[in-house]
Amino acid sequence: MSVQNSDKTLSRKQRLQEKQRRQLAVVDTVDKAEAKVRKAEVELAAAVTEAVQVFGDEQSASDGLDMPVEAIRRFLGMVQDEAAGTGDVADAS
Repeated sequence: MSVQNSDKTLSRKQRLQEKQRRQLAVVDTVDKAEAKVRKAEVELAAAVTEAVQVFGDEQSASDGLDMPVEAIRRFLGMVQDEAAGTGDVADAS
């Protein structure tokens, strides 16, 4: 008696289709995750902008949030880019 591997019973075409299906599923998952990251970055940038207003300046916000001034400035730049209509959040990371 011999036991056949289930992969061997699939044709090459079927194996390729299954591989492509898995690849597309992974690409879809990554795309969705990237969209969530972009949305979260926009929300964080808005919160940092509000923090700068509340704390009075970038350095005070940096101290209060325990966040480097460079990060504060990056988020402020993201908000400015959004306001300018570029919406180029993905390149800001």
